[in-house]
Amino acid sequence: MPNKTYAALLIALAALAAFAAAPAWAGKSTLTVATFPDLDRAAKAAAPTWARLHPDIELKIVSLQYADHHTAMTTALATGSGLPDVMALDFRFIGKFAASGGLEDLARPPYNGLALREQFVRYTFPQALNADGALAAIPADIGPGTLLYRKDLIDKAGVTEQDLTRSWASYLAAGQKIKAATGAYLMADAADLRDILLRAGLKDGEGIYFDKRGQVLVQSPRFVQAFELGRAARRAGLDAGAPAWTNDWAAGFKQGRIATQMMGAWLTGHLRNWLAPDTSGLWRSAVLPGGVYASYGGSFYAIPKKAANKQSAWEFIRLLTADKETQLNSLRLVDNFPALVAAQQDPLFDEPMPFLGGQKARQLWRDIAAQVPAIPVNKYDAVATAIIRDEFEQVLSEGKEIAQALLDARVLIEHRARRR
Repeated sequence: MPNKTYAALLIALAALAAFAAAPAWAGKSTLTVATFPDLDRAAKAAAPTWARLHPDIELKIVSLQYADHHTAMTTALATGSGLPDVMALDFRFIGKFAASGGLEDLARPPYNGLALREQFVRYTFPQALNADGALAAIPADIGPGTLLYRKDLIDKAGVTEQDLTRSWASYLAAGQKIKAATGAYLMADAADLRDILLRAGLKDGEGIYFDKRGQVLVQSPRFVQAFELGRAARRAGLDAGAPAWTNDWAAGFKQGRIATQMMGAWLTGHLRNWLAPDTSGLWRSAVLPGGVYASYGGSFYAIPKKAANKQSAWEFIRLLTADKETQLNSLRLVDNFPALVAAQQDPLFDEPMPFLGGQKARQLWRDIAAQVPAIPVNKYDAVATAIIRDEFEQVLSEGKEIAQALLDARVLIEHRARRR
């Protein structure tokens, strides 16, 4: 067994043991919530309200690092052992977990979760519905896709925001000017360009990797364009070759070597709080280039079928997701952009954001969220994502032909799907 796999298994087993380890306080029942950073801060922030509403139910929050948490939850559902009452899930994994059969259908009584649907941003509920129409989870926060850019760098290069957003050709041309004038890269990684273009032109009900019949779409013109433009950016020297969440990526922001970043609006909070706090006031937010409206991530809460305290779990999920003040508190504390529409109408959204030079960016993000298409998820999305990323890297680093890369990706995705 590879060392990384073995280590992940040990972490998962330790986590499962932790769920069962601590006894409830005398005279109280315990509600166990499994989550991950920084989402765990939102659950902890809701703890005082929960204690006031339910003084007889002790809240126990168990947090593991992002990958370890999802590994532990996969193991828990597979074994039926050590399950929490409330399970936090990231968007990347929602399709896999929704299809697992191990989660409560929150559309059914006593939950009747679909009655909440109109209260949330419209594209979120379709993400949590499986192929049978079961509602696996309730959305908590979303990531409206935005282009964050360094205004000082584009000003020095004589580039405008419109140059960055007008079209993909204009965006790359602006990158040439920025690099020539400042030495900064247009983007951290050409993969960022690929990922957003994979979402270009999608309409409600259209999947990224699979159509409604489950047919693989990776040889479509959309994927060809994404690979071509990503390769063009690399060949032109416009990306730093620094994948997201690596040390090089973080250093690029701190050192002013990256002029733009396409990602969810929540990245603003990460830049402000730990990635590059010294760059406060230098950043601005804009729509994505080429008229693309997309979502980058989001968080959900689910209840395992074998959870011990389902009624309390549902009440806690409703507090985290459907309570306006809890959602706004999460926005203030963690910069989690609320999925609840009522929270988005709060005056907080009209406040200037000092990190973004006083821009009222939450208004922009709210407008973007309203235009993101409702894209369904597939249980093999995570598999397809990994394969596409690997093939794209072969195009960039080994000179593999794009047509061959996408053909190989389709064959491999179909093969992996048949095996599972």
